Amino acid sequence: MASHHPAEAWMLENGGNLKILSKEMKHGRTAHNMSSSSLRKKSDTSLISKLPYAFLRKFLSNLQEIFLGTKLSILFLAIPFAIIAQYQNFGRPWVFALSLLGLTPLAERVSFLTEQIAMYTGPTVGGLLNATCGNATELIIAMLALVQHKVDVVKYSLLGSVLSNLLLVLGSSLFFGGLANLTKEQKFDRKQADVNSMLLLLGLLCQVLPLMFRYAGKSSDDDVFITSEATLRLSRVCCILMLIAYFAYLVFQLWTHRQFFEASEDEDEDGDVVSEEIPAIGFWSGFAWLAGMTAVIALLSEYVVGTIEATANTWGLSVSFISLILLPIVGNAAEHAGATIFAFKNKLDISLGVALGSATQISMFVIPLSVIVAWIIGINMDLDFNLLETGSLALSIIITALALQDGTSHYMKGLVLLLCYVAIGTCFFVYRSPLNQDRGNVVNLGMRSPAQAI
Repeated sequence: MASHHPAEAWMLENGGNLKILSKEMKHGRTAHNMSSSSLRKKSDTSLISKLPYAFLRKFLSNLQEIFLGTKLSILFLAIPFAIIAQYQNFGRPWVFALSLLGLTPLAERVSFLTEQIAMYTGPTVGGLLNATCGNATELIIAMLALVQHKVDVVKYSLLGSVLSNLLLVLGSSLFFGGLANLTKEQKFDRKQADVNSMLLLLGLLCQVLPLMFRYAGKSSDDDVFITSEATLRLSRVCCILMLIAYFAYLVFQLWTHRQFFEASEDEDEDGDVVSEEIPAIGFWSGFAWLAGMTAVIALLSEYVVGTIEATANTWGLSVSFISLILLPIVGNAAEHAGATIFAFKNKLDISLGVALGSATQISMFVIPLSVIVAWIIGINMDLDFNLLETGSLALSIIITALALQDGTSHYMKGLVLLLCYVAIGTCFFVYRSPLNQDRGNVVNLGMRSPAQAI
């Protein structure tokens, strides 16, 4: 008699059917999960299933599913080469490049594992996991750079992630999706886009205020010290407000208005989608693999942060360009490719969910969290991203909001967004601003504990 997954067995015993099971397990799937699934492939476990020992079958099945269940599996080879390059003292650029390549499949696998765990816990816990692990690479790189007092690297990399999602990912999706569907009218649900746009504008406001505050307070040398400390205080208050808004957004997304954010995919008549919804990895195995993947991401992120300046000198590029352009492009290549693939299929809601969802998560969660963590460990990090950086972000958000205002899409909108990204990339390619690492030192501004500083 054929064996069933525990969830299937429960449904059959209670008079249910697999069609209902499929809908329940798909309930709450986010656009990130759907996007990443486009890069997955089925693993043939027929040979492993013939092994006599259950533990060995399970272990090898998990290994096969983790490392061969993605179309990016070849990039896993970059991970051991990056470690070898680090310990054999190869050139710093080699360590940097190999680490970036190794991070690409790891980011996709983290999304896969969170989806596997969500199949056991339900859509709410799965959504919370995605809210914290959806941009694990950017978060880990930011924390490691903070520990090394590389505040500018943190700011550039996080700003680059937002710009990349708004202009590169969304632009590629609209452009290639429009070309692939010239004879169809491409539409999407504006509800999710409107919510994300409002949050992005709130995040932009919180970044513009410290910038304007700094320029408004530069009237004398004595005021510089006062303005700097006041800018820190203003930034920290804004970050607390941003985190409150983000948690309210999670409640809005996962409970009160969940229907706005659920990604849907057409089911095949032969029920292929049903079979795809059966978990491939056990609950505790998923947690163990997720912890292991996070540890490897942390290791490679440490290599990236530690070699970025030497790589910039060797390649003749500025650290700002590498952090703002190269890191987001390579680190999120899997997610970007998935969004574009679904745009080809005229599923723009998924593509928008990936691009806008990631940008919102970075802007409203990762950036303020970085400032709060820096505050706790005694490092001066504020929301003042300087005029050029903040101006680029402001124009990008405005252009994106205008492109999405009517709920329809065509390739011209995508082309404009892509050209905007190229223009910003060119700007930072020719603009070489020296890193101001003193801004991250635990000095100068009368640092106090979080309880005292407000």
